[in-house]
Amino acid sequence: MFKIRKENLNDLYAKISESMGLYIPIKKAGEVNYHVWGEGKEVSLETLKTVRSPKDAFFPQTENMMKFKTEGKNIDIIDVRDEKRPFVLFGVKACDYKAIEVLDKVFLMDPVDTYYKARRDAITIVTLACSKPEESCFCSVFGIDATAPCGDVTAWLDENYLYWQANTQKGEELTGKVSALFEKGGEEEVKSQQEQTKTILAKLPFATLDLSRFKPENLNELFNAPEWESLSEACLGCGTCTFVCPTCQCFDIRDFKTRDGVLRYRCWDSCMYSDFTLMAHGNSRTTQMQRYRQRFMHKLVYYPSQNDGLYSCVGCGRCVNKCPQRLNIVKVINTLGGKKND
Repeated sequence: MFKIRKENLNDLYAKISESMGLYIPIKKAGEVNYHVWGEGKEVSLETLKTVRSPKDAFFPQTENMMKFKTEGKNIDIIDVRDEKRPFVLFGVKACDYKAIEVLDKVFLMDPVDTYYKARRDAITIVTLACSKPEESCFCSVFGIDATAPCGDVTAWLDENYLYWQANTQKGEELTGKVSALFEKGGEEEVKSQQEQTKTILAKLPFATLDLSRFKPENLNELFNAPEWESLSEACLGCGTCTFVCPTCQCFDIRDFKTRDGVLRYRCWDSCMYSDFTLMAHGNSRTTQMQRYRQRFMHKLVYYPSQNDGLYSCVGCGRCVNKCPQRLNIVKVINTLGGKKND
């Protein structure tokens, strides 16, 4: 294990940026999100949760896919993709790293999404352990250890140092590039921090959420539960929950006519919208209750039933913080979860 003093972190960022792009939590206009690092930018590793998750690095909110150039009856397809420069995604929390596993199972399954894969292959992920979890956090419910996140490199941060541990070949290669900035040590400090954080995690208000009822064999019972009506009646259908969620993967593909042809692009979409999956005959989900139910049934029942029990929620708590009506997945779990009383 290695360590570097906090006051020298800017040197670490600069060294990484010499040969690779660096995406890191940066404070801009009062909010912290992932941006490209540059001298003078305000890095905020102390921020527990960025407003939006780092999934933009793999799955951008908008992405050009191809162009069509028309000339008479001839149509030329133009590949607009460029070679992805290797880059580092720095400061990813355990919940957000687990979310990448969820996205991988969607985009890297056959047929592989080559746009996603190109970014995935180019990236080296440096995760950052949590030391001050918030009341809205509940990643431990899904078996995630916030004190020891996976990744190509795992890092821990305290008042004095950033501690660094390479886990993969990519991590070793990155460590080799910046090793001159490090000194050895930190095992005892990391162990102490992990113990303190686990104590906090065990006392959080959502630490005992019960997922035992969300099983494939209970699909019909959960789908037909009368509680969906009351749970969803105040939903605005705004889509905020889907846009801050690190595991939501729905997108729409659209064509835009330009002066010399057509540009095809994709953009995030939301199952909470009334025009989601709209077809010529209409929409298969005609009420907000149906759309609300779809979102949470997918995360808690449909997805895990097809992916060896892996839930499509990682307990980051962003929807808890951001839903204007406080209609989040915690309410669904508390209302429908656990063993049904006889």
